Amino acid sequence: METYILAIDQGTTSTRALVYDKTGKCRGSAAREVTQIYPRPGWVEHDAAEIWRTVGEVVPAALSVARAMPKQIEAIGLTNQRETVVLWDRTQGKPIANALVWQDRRTADFCRQHQAREPWLHERTGLVLDPYFSATKMRWLLENVAGARRAAVSGQILGGTIDSWLIWKLTAGKAHVTDYTNASRTLLFDLNKGEWDAELCGFFSVPENMLPRVLPSAAEFGVTAGLDFLPDGIPIAGVAGDQQAALFGQGGFEPGSAKCTYGTGAFFLQNTGDKPVMSQHRLLASRAAMTSNEPQFVLEGSVFVAGAAVQWLRDGMHFIPTAAEVENLAAGSDPHQPVIFVPAFVGLGAPYWAPDARGVIFGLTRNTTAADLARAVLEGVALQVADLIEAAAADTGLSLSELAVDGGMARNGWFLHCQSDLLGIPVRAAGHSEATALGAAFLAGLQVKYWPDLDSLRNLLTVGQHYEPRIEAAERAQRRKEWRRAVKAVVDFYRPE
Repeated sequence: METYILAIDQGTTSTRALVYDKTGKCRGSAAREVTQIYPRPGWVEHDAAEIWRTVGEVVPAALSVARAMPKQIEAIGLTNQRETVVLWDRTQGKPIANALVWQDRRTADFCRQHQAREPWLHERTGLVLDPYFSATKMRWLLENVAGARRAAVSGQILGGTIDSWLIWKLTAGKAHVTDYTNASRTLLFDLNKGEWDAELCGFFSVPENMLPRVLPSAAEFGVTAGLDFLPDGIPIAGVAGDQQAALFGQGGFEPGSAKCTYGTGAFFLQNTGDKPVMSQHRLLASRAAMTSNEPQFVLEGSVFVAGAAVQWLRDGMHFIPTAAEVENLAAGSDPHQPVIFVPAFVGLGAPYWAPDARGVIFGLTRNTTAADLARAVLEGVALQVADLIEAAAADTGLSLSELAVDGGMARNGWFLHCQSDLLGIPVRAAGHSEATALGAAFLAGLQVKYWPDLDSLRNLLTVGQHYEPRIEAAERAQRRKEWRRAVKAVVDFYRPE
């Protein structure tokens, strides 16, 4: 009987399940959207109970499409939106409040007040002090949900990122675990020692006893139990935060390999091998997806708004009925309309780290059209990514010869040509646009020997479309100079007085 690897990809806007066979082919998939909750400007929440329900919906649906039975699943790989925080009652198994999403900015004041501690935090964690990361969100929940801190200290409340929450539910509360990639995005984890740090937990007032056990990304995380959509005993064998999973799914196993994933945000990661690169340009050092206890690291830059800006064109502005149609709309724009869009809906990430910034459009004229705005939105994402890659090259001393890309926007040929133009190097789309889920499947499959080794995974990788830069260096330099002026104006305007 043929067996499969099930990948669960819990993202910011949707939950997906994908069924993979031994050739790395996806035999069936299903997705459900996740409700976005915006209680106040800059606040972003998810209902963690709804997220769990969507898992129970997409897994049977994906198995049905694959014409596979649950008993044919050999192992589960899990990948998740990182930094998003859930606290739950360990007895009842229910969240004590909505999850605070990685995009949430409500802790910006705390970060400003403690900015002087950032050098220490950066040295210990590889991160910067920003609302993006999990620790300030955990602290906020413990301070603002009645009785939460007392219950957490007594061991009644557990906390973690989305992976921990889902593993807890998949195993009927028997496993409270996470992996190194997710732990390294919390501001509570010593990057070099590879463990929760008592000093960091004390600084953020997060009881260490509520945190999960940390394992490599390919490991024994637990087995399914008490589910109505999967049999008991299926091992959860691979876990990684979405961006590290995508790098693994693109075959980024060696130092120097890099990729950019365009999802809700855009995330550039470069494998730096067995030593972290502590950025001088406000990029981030984190753990890479690992198949053993031997540490591997990545250098990362994060753009908070990428696909989310296209969703804004669709849902907020009603310029397009579907996200895919942004390609044709942008292609019809007037290149002489000098519109620049800084998509800072929830602040700016690396290398600016301006949590109070908001989206701004420059250069509007009476002749500006919806097509021009669509073009500016896509260019705004590509320009931010170009800034990240420039900063990474300055930190590592390595220049990329090409950029590997994946994610929803990697299906937009106009956008990838634009990205290549603004980088001045070729852009190569992954043969499999769902590299994040594939990476989680690869990790789980390696752990249970579904695939024997990394070489067997390399043989499964396919290459998609290739895009070459079309503009001259002088034009590229001018456009990036204008972009930097626009970003500086936004940061200066929204800087707290």
